[in-house]
Amino acid sequence: MRRILLTGGSGFIGTNLLAAWSNENISFLNVDCSAPLHPSHQKFWHQADLLTPASWIDRVRAFDPTECIHLAARTEMDETSTPEIGYRVNVEGTRLLVEAASNLSSLRRVILVSSQFVCGPGYLPRHDEDFAPATVYGQSKVMAEQMLRKGKLSCPWVIVRPTNVWGPWHPRYPREFWRVLQKGWYFHPAGGPVERAYVYVENLLQQMKAALEKPAAAVAGQVFYLSDPVEDISRWVDEFSLALRGVPARRIPRAVLFGLGRVGDQLERLSGRPFYLNSSRARSMTSDYPVPLEKSLRVLGVGSVTLPEGVRRTVAWLRQNMPNDFPVPLECSRPIQ
Repeated sequence: MRRILLTGGSGFIGTNLLAAWSNENISFLNVDCSAPLHPSHQKFWHQADLLTPASWIDRVRAFDPTECIHLAARTEMDETSTPEIGYRVNVEGTRLLVEAASNLSSLRRVILVSSQFVCGPGYLPRHDEDFAPATVYGQSKVMAEQMLRKGKLSCPWVIVRPTNVWGPWHPRYPREFWRVLQKGWYFHPAGGPVERAYVYVENLLQQMKAALEKPAAAVAGQVFYLSDPVEDISRWVDEFSLALRGVPARRIPRAVLFGLGRVGDQLERLSGRPFYLNSSRARSMTSDYPVPLEKSLRVLGVGSVTLPEGVRRTVAWLRQNMPNDFPVPLECSRPIQ
């Protein structure tokens, strides 16, 4: 039987992974300091801090994993910190895990889950170790990749860089975007297309599974982006607006958008609290974010869940789990069943 060690399996991607794969002939061990989001995943959970090997090393050795997926990371953006301090789990945690994994005799493959943020918006890397992070979080993921490369693993390893992942159990989108869209407060920038890479979480899992199961000659020692094909982000926004409100998202001239962003900056300074639109958010909404996808889609494949179907499943999950925030509209041009 396959035995998969997950670090950080209580989070968004890990929750979806366990839901999708737990009915297969696989045993799981989820090493995470936080409890699982889904009660049925308690049986896989070992509570431990990755930065304290004494809390997990014996349990991992006894589990004797055949594969490891390293998801554990701090992901929120804290630009007042440093990778070594604020994102220590991303850096030192990866080093400790790689060190432990190098002594696991049954281990056949390690997947490090990095991020597209190892390069900032507008920068297209020329090769796998060409980095240009624009955030402290991105810097920490660069260092995590370097820790893996410096390690002494005796089994094949693969680095995967998810793009913007969405779907059920997302920790921020329900309150930061989907609820704003539901209330009709969201305005999409008018003008030309904005091309960004997004991936529905089930499609990401299909690609991750390929990275885990493809012959080593096809993937070992390589970097792959986990993403759906890049397209104008307005299509993603309109699909959600149609599902939640029955109409496409409203448009706003970019000059007005940036003006409102400056107002948001002032409100944040006065209140000391984040505002849903500020100058940084306005820039993000109007900036392309290319990633090199050709190799990844060719080797790992394109996910089978279409955008409309992914939206349908996500909205159904929102209405089931947050019915007060996401009520079914009385009239909807594209109702969610």
